[in-house]
Amino acid sequence: MNIILETERLLLREFEVADAPHYYELNQDPEVLRYTGDDPFPTLESAVEFLSNYDHYAKYGYGRWTVILRETGELIGWCGLKYLQDVEEVDLGYRFFQKHWRKGYATESGKACVKYGFEDLKLPFIVGRAMKGNIGSIRVLENCGMTWWKDCILEGHPSVYYRIPAAP
Repeated sequence: MNIILETERLLLREFEVADAPHYYELNQDPEVLRYTGDDPFPTLESAVEFLSNYDHYAKYGYGRWTVILRETGELIGWCGLKYLQDVEEVDLGYRFFQKHWRKGYATESGKACVKYGFEDLKLPFIVGRAMKGNIGSIRVLENCGMTWWKDCILEGHPSVYYRIPAAP
């Protein structure tokens, strides 16, 4: 297990192909995908293929990471940084099983990722994007220290862009 970050309650590690059943299940929940613009994986094999071909760690030195509960070892979702090539920015993203919503896991893992991005990766800033109706996700971005930057359109939906600069 390649652990990247540790928090009080969580471990963040690289994706593994063995995670495929969890990510397949996560992406079958319409509420989880409601504000993402993503389609569910059509088959378990498509989740395996996605994880097998995930190249961000090799390409950029970071990516989205599996989030595990320290106490139980349960996979509860993912959180991490993603290089957005089209705009040359690094985005904080997260997705968790509904039963783990409103427990502070997205904020806890998100803050660890932001800290990692600034201290280890020396990023000049990190962005976060959310559809305007996704109040929970917007709150997580704010709890991670981000502030509103601008409005935008994501996947055809009115959205907000948040941003946090590296400390001077």
